[in-house]
Amino acid sequence: MGRGTTDMVKNCLNYGLPEPEFKDTGTSIVVTFRKSKLTEEHLEKMKLNDRQKQIIDYLKEHKKMTSAQYADLFGITRRTARNDLRALVNKGVLKRKGVSDKTTYYALEEI
Repeated sequence: MGRGTTDMVKNCLNYGLPEPEFKDTGTSIVVTFRKSKLTEEHLEKMKLNDRQKQIIDYLKEHKKMTSAQYADLFGITRRTARNDLRALVNKGVLKRKGVSDKTTYYALEEI
């Protein structure tokens, strides 16, 4: 008894979701659940560059991309593209798929 809010927070974190937001309006309590951990606040804490933030939005719509597409989209070298994408993989934002460099593409981790 009296553990409902604690259980909600624990369950969200167990499923890799952000903690719910609790707001007291004076007449009621509003609980907001987010389906993605990739909120603006979370991305700010990760210290991503502008390209990396933009690619997350791009991938939410387009689902996957290669490092060559990333380089072309932002007008950067392929080495810079690979470095940006590798950093996002290391931070757990993207996953790399494919068996070789020629078939590799990147997609968002489960969000």
